[in-house]
Amino acid sequence: MEEIQIPPYFICPISLEMMKDPVTISTGITYDRENIEKWIFSAKNDTCPVTKQSLTCVELTPNVTLRRFIQSWCVLNASHGIERFPTPKPLVNKPQIIKLLKEAKSAKMQMKSLKTLRSIASENDANKRCMESAGVADFLASIINNSNEVLDEEGFMSTKDEALNILHQLKLSEHGLKSLILSGNGELIESLVRVMQHGSYESRAYAVMLMKDMFEVSTPTLILSLKKEFFTQLVQVLRDEISQKATKASLQVLVNVCPFGRNRVKAAESGAIRVLVDLLLDSSEKRVCELILILLDQICQSAEGRAELLNHPGGLAIVSKKILRVSKVGSERAIKILHSISKFSSTPSVVQEMLSLGVVTKLCLVLQVDCGSKAKDRAREILKFHAKAWKNSPCIPNNLLSSYPF
Repeated sequence: MEEIQIPPYFICPISLEMMKDPVTISTGITYDRENIEKWIFSAKNDTCPVTKQSLTCVELTPNVTLRRFIQSWCVLNASHGIERFPTPKPLVNKPQIIKLLKEAKSAKMQMKSLKTLRSIASENDANKRCMESAGVADFLASIINNSNEVLDEEGFMSTKDEALNILHQLKLSEHGLKSLILSGNGELIESLVRVMQHGSYESRAYAVMLMKDMFEVSTPTLILSLKKEFFTQLVQVLRDEISQKATKASLQVLVNVCPFGRNRVKAAESGAIRVLVDLLLDSSEKRVCELILILLDQICQSAEGRAELLNHPGGLAIVSKKILRVSKVGSERAIKILHSISKFSSTPSVVQEMLSLGVVTKLCLVLQVDCGSKAKDRAREILKFHAKAWKNSPCIPNNLLSSYPF
């Protein structure tokens, strides 16, 4: 069969695929809506992919003429197996959203209106941005903060669960997230903690993923005001292993809040160390291991965290095992954890345990490979701290003993 060439002006410059919903941006270049929305909203770019000019606004104007040309071309080439794509649905506008929000204030209409909002949000990023500008996020937050549960006519999902689903789906802008945090003075965080405590697995996952987005733009004041229950519920989500996404989100939330000393203590007291070490033992995914080691490093900068790590039967062994097995970042963090233990918690029994577990051998190996100057410097310091107890030990292989920093 003769190969059909698609006219070049029918092709999206980003994806090199045929445009199905061509739109023109402020620089005058036309793209496929789905691809340019990913470029602007998901990837958070503020330039035109072709001209590299800054976008004066993010309004996407439908190129109706080009779309009709493409549809006509599809019809003319139907005999070659090319299907005509349907005309895209018209975008939602702000008055329509405001009307839905008014209807949703009625208890009888609320669930139906929320389902409509969820359907609108799922269509495209432009609808999500329109919903955000119309104040949907604040309305959804008010439902989540409300302690009363209203089930739909079949009793399957509460309005709180539905609102949480939509709020997560909206993928709010940085400005929208900050407004959400400030408007409730921390009330939404407390509501999300209650969801993690009492909600379904799905709702708990949505809650922690929304928290991840919020704490990436949060203020130190809010982070410092977090209660111990916040840490307890995050640790419980990790312990339950609801999903890979929920696990990553929980780890990222804890990483964002644990640079502060009081929060490290609260995390340690909530049992985070034991759960993290167990996860580290079972996990083989690079990013998950990195997040766990970063978090263990943060918590082990407190006396409570170090004590919890040493109380775990496999704490030292599992951390040292990940050196040179995850990534450069992972190795640096694992060595930093051992450095904290050696510097502040090195009792004679701990020093002997590190030797018998092969930690010393691993540190000697670090000095011989390319794993970063900081990691090598810390490994060298640890070996020097305890040279008197370790340097003449038969546990260190002869081929590594020559690199021991006497």
